[in-house]
Amino acid sequence: MKLKLKNYKEQLQVWPQEGYHLMAQYDDEKIIVYQSYRKEISEFAVQNQYFGGLFSLERMTWIKPNFLWMMYRNGWGKKEGQEYVLAIHLKMDAFRKYLENAIYSDYNDRLGISREVWQNQVRESSARLQWDPDHDPFGAKLDRRAIQIGLRNNLIKSFAQDDILLIEDISEFVQVQHQCVLNDDLDNLVTPEEKMLLFDDEDLNKKLRLK
Repeated sequence: MKLKLKNYKEQLQVWPQEGYHLMAQYDDEKIIVYQSYRKEISEFAVQNQYFGGLFSLERMTWIKPNFLWMMYRNGWGKKEGQEYVLAIHLKMDAFRKYLENAIYSDYNDRLGISREVWQNQVRESSARLQWDPDHDPFGAKLDRRAIQIGLRNNLIKSFAQDDILLIEDISEFVQVQHQCVLNDDLDNLVTPEEKMLLFDDEDLNKKLRLK
């Protein structure tokens, strides 16, 4: 695996406990995002290093940069159709483009636009953005929020074919770490090393509610 790993409890000491934070493993060139699929889609992606075959370009696909939130959503790879967990090394420029074009999935007054304008933006957009409660390894809800980005239309095509540097199947790693959780052994739990991401564009940070 190309993922950088670190003891969970060590990371817990420095992670923020509340608020909106884009937690991820990244550098200047790339960012890791996670998805889970059934065997046929995953195997095609790993073998060919792009998404094709039974992967649908007609449906919105959601990417998640936060490993533990992905584990909450896919039940540590135990949910039907999500048994194969992929770590996708994504071009940072592409990830930033998704966020710049993303429209919030839910309307609220702080968006600074009318509900009608927001509805029109949602219909026309190729990217959606939403914040959900993050979760600990056992699935308990946290005060910290985790981000996910939905892609469709031209952006899902770009994601599937052009924006990916590497696709890794990390399913075996996930199952080993899940066993630590099942054994209530967080001392030995290892997760991808993650830190807060802020952009050099204050308008983008403000849009994303990042501080």
